[in-house]
Parts: sequence; structure tokens; C-alpha cells
Amino acid sequence: MKFRRLFVVRPWWLACVLVLALPGNGKGRTPPLQPSSALLLDTMQAELSRSMKVLAGSNPSPYFMSYSALDQRLDMITGQQGALFDPVSRHVRSVDVSIRVGSHQMDNTRSDRRASGLGSVLLPVEDDRDAIARALWLVTDRQYKQAARAFLEVQSDVAVRAEEDPSPDFTQEKPRVYLGEAHPHPQLDRRLWEERIQRLSRLFLQYPEVYGSVVTLMVDTSTRYFVSSEGSRILTSRPLVRLVLYAETRSEDGMDLLRSETFDASSLDGLPDEAAITRALHSMATDLVKLRKAPVVEPYAGPALLSGRAAAVFFHEVLGHRLEGQRQRGDEEGQTFAKKVNQQILPPFLSVVDDPTLRRLNGVELNGYYEFDEEGVPGQRAEVVRDGILKNFLMSRLPVQGFVESNGHGRAQPGLMPVGRQGNLIVSSTRKVPDEQLRELLIEEVRRQGKSYGLYFEDIAGGFTLTTRYLPQAFQILPVMVWRVFPDGRPDELVRGVDIVGTPLTSLNRLMLTGEKVDVFNGICGAESGSVPVAAAAPAILFSEIEVQKKPVTRNRPPILPPPAAEAGQKTSPVAKESR
Repeated sequence: MKFRRLFVVRPWWLACVLVLALPGNGKGRTPPLQPSSALLLDTMQAELSRSMKVLAGSNPSPYFMSYSALDQRLDMITGQQGALFDPVSRHVRSVDVSIRVGSHQMDNTRSDRRASGLGSVLLPVEDDRDAIARALWLVTDRQYKQAARAFLEVQSDVAVRAEEDPSPDFTQEKPRVYLGEAHPHPQLDRRLWEERIQRLSRLFLQYPEVYGSVVTLMVDTSTRYFVSSEGSRILTSRPLVRLVLYAETRSEDGMDLLRSETFDASSLDGLPDEAAITRALHSMATDLVKLRKAPVVEPYAGPALLSGRAAAVFFHEVLGHRLEGQRQRGDEEGQTFAKKVNQQILPPFLSVVDDPTLRRLNGVELNGYYEFDEEGVPGQRAEVVRDGILKNFLMSRLPVQGFVESNGHGRAQPGLMPVGRQGNLIVSSTRKVPDEQLRELLIEEVRRQGKSYGLYFEDIAGGFTLTTRYLPQAFQILPVMVWRVFPDGRPDELVRGVDIVGTPLTSLNRLMLTGEKVDVFNGICGAESGSVPVAAAAPAILFSEIEVQKKPVTRNRPPILPPPAAEAGQKTSPVAKESR
């Protein structure tokens, strides 16, 4: 239950710097609520109803209001070089208050005033009805005033500004009632895990070439409470356990190099045993030692093979973000695929779905699983590309021309307005070969094009993409384990120093065929609505052409001083010893 990398969190101007069947009427099982859950949900409902009644006489009056509270319990243990750092144990409650004035057709969130639709505040962690109600009252009052001011500005803008897409500002959805179970926070044996984290982090001392390293255990339980003026009343809860291994070094020419391994599960018992984690740690450190000595690849355009994990990141960045609904609307977006519905955008052997209702794929827990999105809409399977033809977008409650309903992809971190985001993006293929044949097919393509070598991208650190029309419609994928594959029989050669770059329409038409095995890449994706957990899954893919550029290099050299000796005497890493 692991993924190899985290997607990188990035600035606002980057799109991303990756089973419960609900009844048709939207009503789920309703077991008795625990007292704490019932008090918080009932207080939210009562205060929302009171506010809507009082504000009904205001001008402008709200036509929609929702409260979305997040109750989060978090434990974190971090170790470096055998010592513990910055322990965390906290319980936080916050609430997002969404208020819309005007109408579904036009409200205060139109165009660049999206942020006016949401306000946030911390809530008491104690189950004090009066204290909770008072916090809700104050943030609701503040948020209504902000929404009313923004609506007046929207009305002025509409009178003088032409719009490309006159779609409404908010979809009309059925109210949903779903009261799931509020999961208890996992019982963490802190002493046992502190000792384990110390042991694991101390292993990096065996590798003097590894200059920085961290081992972190995070145990998170997030319970979400949602009520709306439409009649929705939702409680969902999800525990997440994550163990992260991270290490970095620097080559002699000043290039920073990193490796990481992350294991995700829904419980502590779902993590691998310590022996498996230890093997992954040694593999990471050994990779870093080898990468320091690896040659740097020059800029290149030619045949390439992406592993399943690498291909998953490629599709998340290059395709997935451009299929998010809000990117088809607004004069600042590039709208790569806005006018291509029912047109061919991928080779006909490829299909793509985004399915947040999937908990697992091929035995791997998926980070992008959720029951309801942040707007109270059930997560739904969205078939975005069928046989290469664009069919749908990932929709929040912000409609776009031709797509007037949400498909449960309105996502955000607390404090930010939800927009259409990916959940579990899954690529399937009908033109595939056994994975063991892919290397030979890569070599055949290298020979056909008369190239001196091809590239195999084994592992990826993440990636980012640009979608606004004010910047180039480009993407960048950040590989960490890259191999040069020669057509003359020489062994594959580990190389470093390149990033995959390109533009979407060109790159998506360079796909030739795929392997059979589908790999999962779990991660955290950062975009304009914040950081959300995602997953992407794809088979290995052969490209007729991939372009790479050089990575940036710092002016800093490796440390001049040798590292201090460990307790039992500084050991030399096996790989370093062999290379001398």
C-alpha cells in the first residue's frame, strides 16, 4: 500500500505543481450518531437555519448557505539520524462557511470573485453548544457582508464586460443525507513507534554520502460535517496512516538529488513490517550513492519508455488537469480541450476515467478515494475519455457550457473554494504487450529513428503543469531514476540531470502502445483550491518521442568536512566502497 512520490505543491498559477455505492435518492445508512457528532451537526444545522431566516429579509438575500466543519486529530513522529524531532499531537476543528447571494444564474462568486463565497474560522474542540454557535454566528455575519459587497461588484462588471461562457455560477443539485460513522482515532503506541522511527532514521548514518534524511510517521483522522440550506446533512470520516522516508545528497557538480518512499494505509496494521521498510530505505540510499556518480544527460528528443508510475504522473499533469471543469471557463484559462468534446484527443487505444469511489486498485489503497466531495455531492465515476474521444470533464458545482451538473469532483483543502479536481485518475489500454517486451520495442524504435540511445524513466518525484493562457501551455515531469538504453547491446546506464518537458497536444500524440500491468502513484496535489490527496494509475507507455531538458544546478558543492562518526564508527556504504 505505497506510492513512490508526492506530487509537488505549487503556486496558484500552476494547475498542479495523484466501495460504497450510494442509493439513487442520495440517502445513505443512518446509524445513531455518537453524542459528540450529534451535538456538532445539530448545532451547525440550527445556526444555519437561524441565519437563513434572519438574512432572508436582507438585500441582497442569500439563496444558498452551507457549513462544512472538519474535525482533525493528528499525531506525527519524525526522526533524523536516530534522534526524534518536533513531535506533533493535536486536535483541531475548523469550519468553512459558504454564502451565495443573487441566484444560481449569477451570484457573488462570478469570474475572479470566487473567494468571496467562502469564509473560515476555528471552532472549539470541546462540545460546547453555545461556544460553537457563537463562532458560527460571527463568521456567518462577516461572510455575508463580504458576499454582499462582491455581488454589487459583479453586477457592475457584467454590465461592462463581455463573457466567453455565460453559464450559471452554481449548479442545482439534489440534497443528500448521509450519516456515516465517525471513525475513532487509531490507538498509537507512541513509545513503540518512536523507537522504530529512531532505528529506521539511524540507518541512514551508514551512508556518508546522504547529507539529509527524515523518517516521518503521520496518523490522521479527519471527520467532516456538512449541512446546507438545500437540505443536505452529511457526515463522513476517514483515517489515514502515512510513513515517509526521505533522503537527499549533492553531486560533485552541485546537483541536488533526492529519493523518497511513502507507504499509505487506512490503519497502522496496514503498513509494511519493519523489515520491508528497512529494505526500501537501503534501496533509496544506494540509489542516491549511484546517482552521485551517474553521468549527466544532455537535452534530448527521441524514443522513451515510462514505467507505470511515471506514466501515471504524466497523465495526471498533462491530461488530468486540463480536464478539470473550471479550466474550460474564464478568459484567463488556456481551455485546451474546451471545444474538443466528442473529438479525438488521445490515440484510440486509450481510455481514461476518474473514479473517487474506488478504495483499492490491484491491492493498493487509493489516496483519491472519498464518499462526498467538499460541496456535499457524492463522488462519482466520470468517464472522461473513451477510445481516445473526449466525453466529459471533472465537474464541481461551477458549471461550464454543455455541462450543467456536478459529478462529485468539487474538492478543496479547508479554507479554500472547491473547484473541479482529480480523485483517482485511471488509464486503460487496448493496445498492450507483455511488460517484458517493452524494452525490446524501445530499442527497435531507437534503431528505426537512427538514435544512439533511448531513455527509460523508472521513477518519478512529481511534476507540474501550466494551464493559464498568460503562460506557455507546458508541463514538466521530475524524474529521479532514468536509464539510457543502447541499441548495440551495451548494458543500460543510470543517468541524471533531466526533466521531461513538452506541450500537451503534441506529447499526447506520441504514444505508441502500453504494457499490461497497471501501477498506482499515490500523492498530494496542490492547485488553486489547495492540497488534496489523489491517485493516478496507468500501464507503462512507449513514446515515439519525449523531450527532456537539463535540471538546474546549484553553485554549492558537497560538504568539505567529512560527516561525524556514528556511535559504532562511521560505516562506508557498500556502493561507495565498490566505486572507489
